[in-house]
Amino acid sequence: MKRLLIAAIGLFTALSFSSCGYNTMVSKDENVKGKWAQVENAYQRRADLIPNLVSTVKGAAKHEESTLTAVVEARAKATSVTVDPSNLTEESIANYQQTQDALSQSIGRLLVSVEAYPDLKANSNFQELQAQLEGTENRISTERREYNVAVQDYNTTVRSFPKNIVAGIFGFKAKGTFKAAEGSDKAPTVAF
Repeated sequence: MKRLLIAAIGLFTALSFSSCGYNTMVSKDENVKGKWAQVENAYQRRADLIPNLVSTVKGAAKHEESTLTAVVEARAKATSVTVDPSNLTEESIANYQQTQDALSQSIGRLLVSVEAYPDLKANSNFQELQAQLEGTENRISTERREYNVAVQDYNTTVRSFPKNIVAGIFGFKAKGTFKAAEGSDKAPTVAF
């Protein structure tokens, strides 16, 4: 009789944990980590393209040394900031995003300064690198969006009743998302 009671309690416990959402939370947590890895992958691709872009510009635009230096320094800073996938808080995501945005701005300044060098704009290597960089920026945007969708799904699960009780017991916490860059809500002014 005692064995039957222990088996029944064990079966009840196993069934309660399977329906409490623990496995769902683990699955969604792993999905968020996978999406984060894709975000890092896209940013790494951009970081890998920058040295080639800088080298191509350096040969044709010697007067832009300060702009080139700013790009190299921003790349070094952006690649030094990492986020632990198990600690994707709002603060860690914001810090990561800030360094990546600084790199984006310095690349933008570099591409604007290139307009003064018609030979460079006609250079096929530069054109190819510029196209790759543009494609990479699109990938970054896509991966960030996918990450935010996965985090929203995960956060909804861990914050919904009764799963929030199980989430609290097992240490599942809400994760941070990417936010729009400061000032991106205002359209730029274009003057001809």
